[in-house]
Amino acid sequence: MEKVDVSGFVEDLRARGIDVIRVSYSDMIGTDRGRDVLIDELATAMGHGLAFCRAIYHTSPRGDVVPVQGGLESGLPDIKARPDLATLTDLPWEPGAAWVLADCFGEDGEPAGEGPRHVARQVSAKLAELGLQAVIGPELEFFICEPDDSCDRGWKRYADEPGNVYVVGRKGDPKGILLTMLRYLRDAQLQVTAANHEFSGGQFEINLNHSELVDAADRAFRMKSGVQEIARHEGMLATFMAKPFNDEGGSGFHLHLSLVDESGTNVFGTDDDLSDVGRSAIAGVLAHAPALAAILNPTINSYKRFGPDTLAPWLIDWGMDNRSAMVRIPPERGQSSRMEVRLGDATANPYLAMAAVSAAVYLGVRDKLVPPPPLEGYGYDPSSAPMLPQSLPEALDALEDDAELREVLGDYFVTSFLTYKRNEVERFSRHITDWEFLEYAYHL
Repeated sequence: MEKVDVSGFVEDLRARGIDVIRVSYSDMIGTDRGRDVLIDELATAMGHGLAFCRAIYHTSPRGDVVPVQGGLESGLPDIKARPDLATLTDLPWEPGAAWVLADCFGEDGEPAGEGPRHVARQVSAKLAELGLQAVIGPELEFFICEPDDSCDRGWKRYADEPGNVYVVGRKGDPKGILLTMLRYLRDAQLQVTAANHEFSGGQFEINLNHSELVDAADRAFRMKSGVQEIARHEGMLATFMAKPFNDEGGSGFHLHLSLVDESGTNVFGTDDDLSDVGRSAIAGVLAHAPALAAILNPTINSYKRFGPDTLAPWLIDWGMDNRSAMVRIPPERGQSSRMEVRLGDATANPYLAMAAVSAAVYLGVRDKLVPPPPLEGYGYDPSSAPMLPQSLPEALDALEDDAELREVLGDYFVTSFLTYKRNEVERFSRHITDWEFLEYAYHL
């Protein structure tokens, strides 16, 4: 068993009163998996790695082990999670604890092919072959719920009052939980920039600073985990479910993406226009949008968020500062030039969402694609642009058929993802919903 000299890290952590390290990584759907390790075991974790059953990557939110390649069929072998000390930070809402992300490896010493952080790194490397780097600023929306024993779900929307979009202070957040989250996430070095009440009752948004693809995904993954944990400390539930309520809108995951060259110069636009590279990047996202939907809208519930007058895109289009478009181009130019990809919902795994969009960008730039003319006005006419997939099965079929995107993301990952998600579709198709009982049980 290899020992790694981490004495400097341990000494510093002890001096700050830290005696536990939380080692975590993302499974395929973005759940924070990991282990709390006493500080004396950090060297062992760095050298030998922490062993986990590989099927953890393939476990559903309800605890079902999905028969994905490398799991059940292989006898449930181990993967090894090795902490990446470059990601070590405090865990402010757990006194005496620090937090580090891990990379996971198979028994052959190679990165686990379905590992989301590995997929993001692969795509970043493909862009580097073109002398480019994706810079991404994530925006994530979520609902906060509080206990309610009077309803079947056991939860109701927190501070559920209409008209509170962008209000600040206790009017829309009577317990001040959003400020608590913002401060904790800042102290965890996640580079959060702002937080606000969103359009729907009990809905909020937290924005993060822009950075390189893998770093941005690391921070968005941690932000989602942090928001959920902080809410639980307050006896509340934070959910990133795409559309948790029938009478309210859904939660989006918007990505502001630009491209920089090897000198760090933004090449997405010029002082007064988009560059050819920027236009090709947009064209790549449009060309691969049906397949992207499977990863950026990865649940059955996701497709209940789409539709006209929702500000959630349902057509494959782009527009200049147009929030009804799937790809919006904000008005800034020069070094602030970028596109805002509005396709994703908050259930998307940050690593996979950013990797998939960046893979489409890579293909667009590599092939010098040219986008159609931008959208004029509100884009609610289905004859004006192709429609996005309207269900998860349709989107999964599009991902399977997109050979170019599959190659960039890695066939092992895509095959695993498709197997996992099609199992989800099958399980749902056999489940009796409350709607079905209410609709049919009494009268039919």
